[in-house]
Amino acid sequence: MKLATFLLDGQQRVGLVSDEGVFALPPVAGKDVGALIDARLGPQQWHSLVAQASPVPATAALTWLPPVMNPRKILCVGLNYADHTKESPYEQPDYPTLFLRVPTSMVGHEGAIVRPLASDTLDYEGELAVVIGKGGKHIAREDALSHVFGYSIFNDGSVREYQFKSPQWTVGKNFDATGGFGPYVVTADKLPPGAAGLQLETRLNGKVVQSASTSDMLYDVASLITIISEAITLEPGDVIVAGTPSGIGWARDPKLLMRHGDVCEVSIEGIGTLSNPIADEQVQ
Repeated sequence: MKLATFLLDGQQRVGLVSDEGVFALPPVAGKDVGALIDARLGPQQWHSLVAQASPVPATAALTWLPPVMNPRKILCVGLNYADHTKESPYEQPDYPTLFLRVPTSMVGHEGAIVRPLASDTLDYEGELAVVIGKGGKHIAREDALSHVFGYSIFNDGSVREYQFKSPQWTVGKNFDATGGFGPYVVTADKLPPGAAGLQLETRLNGKVVQSASTSDMLYDVASLITIISEAITLEPGDVIVAGTPSGIGWARDPKLLMRHGDVCEVSIEGIGTLSNPIADEQVQ
């Protein structure tokens, strides 16, 4: 099942996406995928909601939003592909490199990723996003995947100049509207366990700039859930952004950075394609 959050004629709704189109769930379903996760619906309740879904006309004004609008936590993983570490200024650590994003840094599918006024060093990072369905602490590896609600796509847009101003990456990873998220969440039952073996590809203006398998991650989804939950209680709707492969623009010579008018797409096999235009920040 593919679940999306969107504005429909100005009203925030949650709905289903299929080959037949987009279907809006009734308002009782809540306003985003996170609300559906929090509701912890049983099979009969799901069936009832799906039965009440109404098709969204092709002529309707629909704006895609991040599937989970206000996750309690967005936990990102750096240096999770060995080939990416080799192109970075870092040694490969023996523990996941974790950092946080904030909800104001996110935009939905087809929304503009904003190149900030402060810097012209905006870079792309295509990544698998893991959406937690069941929270917990000290989650055993053998149980970890049962805590996953579904998977999505993230473009961890990074303002490199600010990322490297200090040992902490927080500012460079959290400029407003720099992280694309979506277009929807594919429930875990529709993908291989741990979303393993899926082809991930990033394209800038149609040219492939990153290509890898999710099986190349040094810490797979189950490992990340287990390791993170040793320290941090995971909660329903939390998002784990699982790292990017090699090919980033900052590591190229000459550097390949995102500019106003560019379009960046991230595709993951079995999930779909997240597409975002790039736009310069406007002076208020």
